[in-house]
Amino acid sequence: MGVCNPCWMTWRRSALPFALLPLLLLLGCGGGDSEPAAVLVPLPAAAQPGVARPEPTGPARKAVATTPGRLTVQVTRPVRLRATPGGRVVCGLLPRTEFGSATIVPVVAQRDGWLGVIAKALPNGRIGWIAASAGLVPYRTRYSVVASLRRREVVVRRAGRVVQRFPVAVGSPSTPTPTGRFAVTDKLLTEDPSSPYGCCILALSADQPHTPQGWGGGDRVAIHATSLPETIGTAASLGCLRAPEEDARRLVRSVPLGTVVTIRA
Repeated sequence: MGVCNPCWMTWRRSALPFALLPLLLLLGCGGGDSEPAAVLVPLPAAAQPGVARPEPTGPARKAVATTPGRLTVQVTRPVRLRATPGGRVVCGLLPRTEFGSATIVPVVAQRDGWLGVIAKALPNGRIGWIAASAGLVPYRTRYSVVASLRRREVVVRRAGRVVQRFPVAVGSPSTPTPTGRFAVTDKLLTEDPSSPYGCCILALSADQPHTPQGWGGGDRVAIHATSLPETIGTAASLGCLRAPEEDARRLVRSVPLGTVVTIRA
């Protein structure tokens, strides 16, 4: 998978609304020796609680000045993603993700009318810059997620208060879960609880740089339910965080798109 995938400059619109199409996903963190496949649908926009939407007028950085929480922005048209404020274009962001969700990215830096964001199109650990006036809809979220690989645990906070805590399986020694600061890109339902991803998936902007040789299942990292609950609490995955089904279901239904997820060693 390249640095700029998908890129707005090569995008072609489907004849049907993209958000309504079930998708075949190959994540880099399945539960068996064969490539796991699951038919996925994005969670409807109406089922995206936890976000306060301010008046979407003017530049995003001004519209949300008085609303508490972390700033996130929804991309409503193709926008250029730059290496530095006003610098070279490295790729772009589309209004929809590859899985059909609205593209909502967290803002982690601001400089002279430019917003530094975490995006799937960039390598782990890098941020890209978009103009604050580039047709963005601003939001605020009070949610944050922290995963500890040492404790094999995920903690969800809202406005600084712990609202959820649960154990997870983490990447094996040969395929460790990447650490750093990432973002929630998609909230997906599998339509098949017996799939390797269980009921649901919280897809992240993180990539797995240590995929096994010959593995064809992709390099995307996520927090998801699992058909192998006995592995929870161990280092057994190809990089994803496997969660108990009820915890994964609650996580997907409560944590908004664009939430920052910090994965610590």
